[in-house]
Amino acid sequence: MKVTYHGQACFIFEHDEHRIIIDPFLSGNDKAVIKPDDVNVSYVLLTHGHADHVLDAEPIARKNNATIIAPNELAGYYAGKGLNVHPLGIGGKHEFPFGTVKVTLAFHGSGLETENGLVYVGPPVGFLITMGGKTIYHAGDTALFGDMKTVIGAFHDIDVALLPIGDNFTMGPEDALVAAEWTGAKTVIPMHYNTFPLIAQDGDKFARDLEAKGIHGIALKIGETAEF
Repeated sequence: MKVTYHGQACFIFEHDEHRIIIDPFLSGNDKAVIKPDDVNVSYVLLTHGHADHVLDAEPIARKNNATIIAPNELAGYYAGKGLNVHPLGIGGKHEFPFGTVKVTLAFHGSGLETENGLVYVGPPVGFLITMGGKTIYHAGDTALFGDMKTVIGAFHDIDVALLPIGDNFTMGPEDALVAAEWTGAKTVIPMHYNTFPLIAQDGDKFARDLEAKGIHGIALKIGETAEF
């Protein structure tokens, strides 16, 4: 099971012949090391409708004839553009050829900027993805919230948690350390930081702080891959 970080909240997961991408924001991120045309996947997962999570969803899905997996309203938006979609609701799960996706709460916003103005595209979410025998929690953009402990951590054996640490728009490093403990994840990877000055953080320090709590932390560089 390979997890490659592509900046902000974008990751590509690979296992055997299966490849999926989450929250593709490449063409708008000058730190990205790949372009949308470089991406070859069968599924595109979207946690919410903000541009720094969906900017390249449509071109990647069209190029690959890929299915977009997203909250119901956001999936409906892309269905209206003629794309293949699979809508999911909070608490729901579905088995796909690559593995299982279960949708979790996230506390954030979710409006999509269109030519007709801001469009509501459903609630923000996180994903519990089981692939290649590993369970990975992509928290999406979120604050710290109690279900990370009482539901997500209590009822799931999480191998890897991908947690935002940028602060300002999401939880910062201090709350993310608590989230790491609450989820019980064996490994934690920080995300959603250093893309813009407003969310500048020290990912290496966060990883060290995790280690001090007995949690394996990896601050992946953009384009770097971890194997589990």
